[in-house]
Amino acid sequence: MHDTIPNPASILPLRVERLCFADAQARLLEDVSFAIPRGGLTIVLGANGAGKSLLMRLCQGLLAPTSGAVAWNAQPEGFSRHAMVFQKPVMLRRSARGNVLHALAASGVARAGRAGRADAALQRFGLADLSERPARLLSGGEQQRLAIARAVAAGPEILFLDEPTSHLDPGATLQVEQMLGGLKRDGVTLVMTTHDMGQARRLADRVLFMHKGRLIEDAAAHTFFEGPAAAEARAFLAGDLLW
Repeated sequence: MHDTIPNPASILPLRVERLCFADAQARLLEDVSFAIPRGGLTIVLGANGAGKSLLMRLCQGLLAPTSGAVAWNAQPEGFSRHAMVFQKPVMLRRSARGNVLHALAASGVARAGRAGRADAALQRFGLADLSERPARLLSGGEQQRLAIARAVAAGPEILFLDEPTSHLDPGATLQVEQMLGGLKRDGVTLVMTTHDMGQARRLADRVLFMHKGRLIEDAAAHTFFEGPAAAEARAFLAGDLLW
């Protein structure tokens, strides 16, 4: 289902360079730099207020940084090459299939190809039998699976996910994790926030640890969980409150 992208130039790696963001009250993100190469699943960890969700929105282009840059290897055309799934997805007042078709149209997919892509996405993620059901009447787990299907139907190279399982029961969480595993095997690059340490240990290839708007540690997952270098990261893993 992850179709070949007509433009041969990959948008990855993504380079985040000295990224800063401030509102009228405070500086919320300070001098954050890292790169996301092609492939793998990167988990962004940190306490509430660390800047994780803000960082995801800046990378996705939903917000403009105060300074610094989010630089793609090749210029994406709209959001068809990168997509985002939110903690609580917004479902349009139409069927599950209609939600996917709308997203494909918004991504610039030609009309002739939309139906096939939508049906393939719904089939792949176990939603084919629900395709004509109003999306807003689906269960929380079904809505999150639909949000992921909707996001990946156009074949993005990179998918950002902000706490995609935080409101789901264990069974629905497992279904989403299995979906992400399949996408990773397909070569989709994944960047995700979570507060579930078990989930982070199961899924992560790499960890970015945020604290008070700064990137404190960038490490392979096994290195981070076995012995992070930063004192703040060690305190976080120990369950200590970080203010």
